[in-house]
Amino acid sequence: MSRFRFYNFDLNPMVTRRRLPHWEQSEVCYFLTFRTADSLPAEVAALFRWKREHWLECKGVKFSDGRPWGEAIQSLSAEDRKAFNREFSTEFHGLLDAGHGRCWLKESSTRKIVEEALQHGDGSRCLLGDYVIMPNHVHVLMQPCSGNVLKEILTSLKKYSARRINHHRQAPGSFWQAESYDRIVRDQREYAHYRSYIAENPAKAGLDDGSYTCYRSARGAEGE
Repeated sequence: MSRFRFYNFDLNPMVTRRRLPHWEQSEVCYFLTFRTADSLPAEVAALFRWKREHWLECKGVKFSDGRPWGEAIQSLSAEDRKAFNREFSTEFHGLLDAGHGRCWLKESSTRKIVEEALQHGDGSRCLLGDYVIMPNHVHVLMQPCSGNVLKEILTSLKKYSARRINHHRQAPGSFWQAESYDRIVRDQREYAHYRSYIAENPAKAGLDDGSYTCYRSARGAEGE
């Protein structure tokens, strides 16, 4: 069975620009988060953005030139970037765990659609690791296989699952938020951290049994 690989510090990552800068390397493990379109109400998202921009402005980062915040943080020191990512990643995931929105993924039939989409292509397009399907978001460890691009895998997964879920709930419109969170897993220690985070997320969010799906992969990783 193929094993997960981690960030290669000897190679420069490719930086892509969607709404945010993303680091990409081929055939490495990512921690991914994608969420439903209604997972953060407008007022909650606006307050989060204000706090994030205020934090950056206190560090001397200005937005008058129209740069997106994801690009603007590159002017921070390495230490400040780590502090920023630690603080706002923790808050962002906490907001998701608060359970805003309709929380369609509480329904087992809807989660089953997402689970089938995640499992599809495992071993051919990607290596699938641990995942948890929460009421309004999903966390997953995933590694694209050779010749496959993470963005294309995720776009296909979300498009397929959204079409089936919309048919199931008899409702049109966007089901998933367009932007997703992704981070290349740096090493074995970080990999173990994300596995624990996925496993513990439902209990930390106070979820009842039957309102989430948690999967533990038997696939190993380099260094194990």
